[in-house]
Amino acid sequence: MNYILYDSFRRNNLLPFVYTRPVADIRIGILSIREKWERMLGAKTSTLTEDYLEKKYPLLRADDNVLINGSVLPTKQLAEQIAKLDTGQTLVKGEVILAMRLSAADIDGFDVNEDLIEHVFEGDFLKINNSWDIFKKNAQAILDDFELLTRGRKSAELSGTNFVKGDKKNIFLEEGARLDFAFLNAEEGPIYIGKNAEIMEGAKIRGPFALCERATVKMDAKIYGGTTIGPHSKVGGELNNVVIFGYTNKAHDGFLGNSVLGEWCNLGADTNNSNLKNTYDNVRIWSIAEETFVDTASQFCGLLMGDHSKTGINTMFNTGTVVGVSCNIFGSGYQRNFIPSFSWGGTQGLRTFGLKKAFEVATAVFRRRGREFDGVEQDILTNVYWQEHR
Repeated sequence: MNYILYDSFRRNNLLPFVYTRPVADIRIGILSIREKWERMLGAKTSTLTEDYLEKKYPLLRADDNVLINGSVLPTKQLAEQIAKLDTGQTLVKGEVILAMRLSAADIDGFDVNEDLIEHVFEGDFLKINNSWDIFKKNAQAILDDFELLTRGRKSAELSGTNFVKGDKKNIFLEEGARLDFAFLNAEEGPIYIGKNAEIMEGAKIRGPFALCERATVKMDAKIYGGTTIGPHSKVGGELNNVVIFGYTNKAHDGFLGNSVLGEWCNLGADTNNSNLKNTYDNVRIWSIAEETFVDTASQFCGLLMGDHSKTGINTMFNTGTVVGVSCNIFGSGYQRNFIPSFSWGGTQGLRTFGLKKAFEVATAVFRRRGREFDGVEQDILTNVYWQEHR
């Protein structure tokens, strides 16, 4: 069977994160949504997404295809129901199309095809509808992924120098994970330490928590539950309910709460964000898709930052701030609560961060991690630039 993860018509509600990736490549829990589906299905997937992303995330068609909504997180029951679909059938819940089985000829018109036979799914699942759902639903996603990744497996040995509260069965170390003299509280949720990841001495961590492959928690960090640190990232200071996709550093002191950071970001020392209004009202946040402020229906919402963006030391973000792709933000005082992609500056004003300079910075950052900022990556950033500077 050929499995395709597709972006639904609601994808723009997940900006700025889907400027640079399909919905299915968002990390929530321990794994990205794509990685979850591929493990659940036992098969590779391709992607139906925006044209400008297709070079990096190509679509593979076959005579027989199952299309799965990329914003839906898999469950065993859901995967079993999808496997039972016949050609021309869809699986739905409410107004949401979860999956459909189509021939290659029918793929392009699937969203307007009224002839498909619907089957109703009765089970429960997680779905990310808006950008803030990534951190709000992250704790449950960690629990689900922990079960998926560790079932029937044995953890690497946990050093006796660590201070553990709760059942050690809720702590899982992959091969090469390193931690000594850390404080681990697994009473409220599991703690997952990925391959060759490191937790330095003195760090204090409460589950649910995930530290992905080759990521690092620095000395004396304080990390609360519902937090995921993506691959090759470094964190320090205080974090509460944060999702970091990967290759991103918040390596110094400063508070980050109820927030999401994309890839290739860097927060300067003592960068802080507010995650709760003094009035205790629900947080309203700028919607890039709707070009207006929308209600998150939550009292807690911090910083949502797209790929390649960076801050100077002592940068302060107010409650419910959205920062686009490839921004360089600095200066004293609270920053604007919406900073468009390719912005340079801060409280004293913003100017455009040109593509040439953005490419130079990205090339240097990629090189430090042994990666190449190639023409495919350049094309994606170029397209994002012209979306906001047309």
